[in-house]
Amino acid sequence: MADRPTSSDYERHEYDVIVIGAGGAGMRAAVEAIQRGCRTALVCKSLLGKAHTVMAEGGVAAALGNVWPEDNWQVHFRDTMRGGKMLNNWRMAQLHAQEAPDRVLELEEWGALFDRTPDGRILQRDFGGHRYARLAHVGDRTGLELIRTTQQRAVSLGVDVYMECKILRLLHGPDGAVNGAVGIYRETGGVVVFSAKSVVLATGGVGKTWKFTSNSWESTGDGHALALWAGADAIDMECVQFHPTGMVWPPSARGILVTEGVRGDGGVLKNNDGERFMFNYISPYFAAETADSIEEADKWYDDKTYRRPPELLPRDEVARAINAEVKAGRGSPHGGIFLDIASRRSAEYITRRLPSMYHQFKQLADVDITAVPMEIGPTCHYIMGGVRVDADTAQTTVAGLFAAGEVAGGMHGANRLGGNSLSDLLVFGRRAGMAAADRALGETVDTTVDEAQVEEVVAHAFSYLERDSGEQPYELHHELQDTMQALVGIIRTESELLEAKERLVELGERSKKVAATGGVRFNPGWHMSLDLESMLAVANCTTLSAIERRESRGGHTRDDFPKADPEFEKVNFVSRYLDGDYRVTAEDKPVMPPELMTLFEESEADAKEASK
Repeated sequence: MADRPTSSDYERHEYDVIVIGAGGAGMRAAVEAIQRGCRTALVCKSLLGKAHTVMAEGGVAAALGNVWPEDNWQVHFRDTMRGGKMLNNWRMAQLHAQEAPDRVLELEEWGALFDRTPDGRILQRDFGGHRYARLAHVGDRTGLELIRTTQQRAVSLGVDVYMECKILRLLHGPDGAVNGAVGIYRETGGVVVFSAKSVVLATGGVGKTWKFTSNSWESTGDGHALALWAGADAIDMECVQFHPTGMVWPPSARGILVTEGVRGDGGVLKNNDGERFMFNYISPYFAAETADSIEEADKWYDDKTYRRPPELLPRDEVARAINAEVKAGRGSPHGGIFLDIASRRSAEYITRRLPSMYHQFKQLADVDITAVPMEIGPTCHYIMGGVRVDADTAQTTVAGLFAAGEVAGGMHGANRLGGNSLSDLLVFGRRAGMAAADRALGETVDTTVDEAQVEEVVAHAFSYLERDSGEQPYELHHELQDTMQALVGIIRTESELLEAKERLVELGERSKKVAATGGVRFNPGWHMSLDLESMLAVANCTTLSAIERRESRGGHTRDDFPKADPEFEKVNFVSRYLDGDYRVTAEDKPVMPPELMTLFEESEADAKEASK
């Protein structure tokens, strides 16, 4: 049993802006805030430079037009909205498409070393759902280069960094605005209290709530939960993306991401009969622009004709097809399907273009992808839903609180296109930092810390260590993951969702009795106890929203409602934490202006002409 620290033991800091999360969005927000003259702190749950952004492989989506001069922001916007099944916040998608090229060129100015075209421009590769080759990349290690570059920029500008610090709760000032946060250092168990005029959430995803995930250990939905507990809205939490290609063997590596760049560079999907089965799953929505024969698809790889291979359909389409093949008994020996690039590209090409993939399979699975196919299958990868924000400012529905990156909802609608995540981080990380700085420098903000709030947070956090006996945190986590994987996974039904809802109520009650043994210094059981609170928040909102969205749209697939319903395209499902409970309501989403709607009419006309 650990002794609870007293107020005099707390470490205290005051800033203009604090950014919670040190991935691409957090790093870019911190850079923007300090460049605008704010005293800025960056708080990260792990070590600096180890955020999950480093695992992003394929590239940054931006309509630079370096490979296809025809590409522009309008086409990128249209691709993003269609990929998101029109559930996107149109203004976020517009700003993203318009500003992504400048953010990529800015990274280059700061020292990012992108792959090059023969004439020296930034090279761009193909990805699913993008009409043109649009992803600026550094081999298949693009996220690492993004973090390296923005981290160097942030540190050189003087951003203060607090590493291995878990934020427990946000604080409110007398006017109800967020004005700080309370956290613990994972290494020492020490309490730290931050006060600030503006707080930016950039905490990433929720994947550890599911059993099989490409996400790293930090992705426990902390930012989503912090925002909800602080009174902010979250939207469309039912929209969870299961990336179609995660490793399925060996079990220890299951879920680790296999970049979409493998398919963009010529890889094809096959079942255990050797059939390229994706031709059987081309939805009417994408039929006009998708090749319907192997001959036509392979021609596209040679001369980039308009109709693309079905392996490059959006991720939700591919994931559902793989799931169907496995369920029909046509899967690989270990429960996935085969991704084959070995028979289509030389070993030199594969090791040059996909070095991380080659080493990943060789080291973790003893598989040489230059010689044999990979075994892959869907894995929980990304949440499109998240904290509701204003498109232009990244302001949440609570004053003083901003959000950017995966923790923010709206940008990707019901399904995210590959590569849009990294440009999302840059575009809205900058916008969040800009608006947070404007508030800090331009408004009178009371940053007085309410000590009663602090003591309540600390008492709750240390209560896990003060129980002599109780539930085991790891056992509850495994039960939560099993529940979400089995009942709120890639394919959903009302009966299973209602069962998940009841299980989550039970797990929530049991979580109040969790006991963590040991002391305060780097105690994983204690940390899991605290992370469970966030994951249960995410699980409840996802499940409740999935019950209400009685249709299939993007990453949300209902077996009992297999088609998209046009009426559901008009609404967001809004999650709130009220009186100790999670509640979901349907609210009208922003309506796209007519001048942007005409882009989709032009697209349909182009597709019909191309298919003749």
